[in-house]
Amino acid sequence: MKYFTICLALILVGCAQPATDTSTPAPKPESEPLIIGQTYHLPSKILGMDRRITVRLPEGWMGYNDGEARDYPVLYVIDGGPQQDFPHLAGIVQSREINDTFSPLILVGIETINRRHQITPPATDIEIYTQELGAKPGGSADFRRFIGEELKPWIESKYRTSGRDAVLGESLAGLFIVETLMEAPHLFDDYIAVNPSLWWENMTYGVDAADRLPETLKGKRLYMTSAEEGYRHEAGISALVETLKADAPTGLSWVYYALAGSETHGSAYHGTALNALRTLFPQTIQFGRAGPLLTGEPKPDRSAADQDLIDTPCTLQSAERISLQATYDAPASYAYRCLLQDYGRPPTAGNMILPFTE
Repeated sequence: MKYFTICLALILVGCAQPATDTSTPAPKPESEPLIIGQTYHLPSKILGMDRRITVRLPEGWMGYNDGEARDYPVLYVIDGGPQQDFPHLAGIVQSREINDTFSPLILVGIETINRRHQITPPATDIEIYTQELGAKPGGSADFRRFIGEELKPWIESKYRTSGRDAVLGESLAGLFIVETLMEAPHLFDDYIAVNPSLWWENMTYGVDAADRLPETLKGKRLYMTSAEEGYRHEAGISALVETLKADAPTGLSWVYYALAGSETHGSAYHGTALNALRTLFPQTIQFGRAGPLLTGEPKPDRSAADQDLIDTPCTLQSAERISLQATYDAPASYAYRCLLQDYGRPPTAGNMILPFTE
């Protein structure tokens, strides 16, 4: 009886205690950073400060580290800091590794600090610019020197570059690009000016373009857009376009897209950048014949002619320029052929052969 009483007491005491959870807690999901580039702090004697430079190397097919020692063109982005335009442009560049609609390149973002001073040309009435923009204009010459004398040599010593350099920027950065084409065209080969702020200094970079542009710009390419701008912004761009239409510098290949009615100044950049890369850095494509799951018919055997097309190197020089409509209408007739397809909308003006090949 005593034994039973003690056991009952122990049971009752045990029941009164909080239950102990002996199960293993669920593991927390592990995380890892998503790396879109590497940022470096580059000292600059010209600017008198360090400058953050962010770099993305091509990956995937024809990537930088795929075992083949290829050289790559470089795309420099003005306003290309980690909190500026670099991330969304890195996404566009990464898309090539999925869709192969332009060729691989090295992306270099140049961070601007006090951009309304650093990348703007000189101005006559400094007071009104300082009052309206909140910064003293006129730093573009030093910024160009930094790029040419400090940044580009560092990039070229560190990475496998092909010697072809492009520059991309929007708004005031687009103005910097137009001014650079006029003042220091040797600095880059390709100039991509998205909605450049050509209202600057009473539109002088537009209305006086005939006097500002060099007579010869052999091997240079200009890709320019305007969106829903209005006022002197739109008028300045239009003036530059009219000058190019009337008498473009010898050797300059240029193209212009008027996006008014479909894009605003703030919305145009992302889509424009993709179209610019497809235009200036085209990529050939070869596709095979569709199988029965798509066509509902047996897939034909590969012919000797098909094999010849597959075995022939597909290069920009040998590719056929073809519209997307043509391959849509008769896809089987283009199987295995080396093609350059015309993505995007047709240009508004220009003399560039699209897709452009050297």
